[in-house]
Amino acid sequence: MSETYQPKKKKRQRTHGFLTRMRTFGGRRIIKKRRNKGRYRLSV
Repeated sequence: MSETYQPKKKKRQRTHGFLTRMRTFGGRRIIKKRRNKGRYRLSV
């Protein structure tokens, strides 16, 4: 039986990375909200 989480760097970046977020309106909104909140990390 395998664990649910099988970490992959490429998959993580492609799904939650900064450039991916900037591609869509919703993603840009997320980055903006995280900037306003003062998050140390905006994305992965």
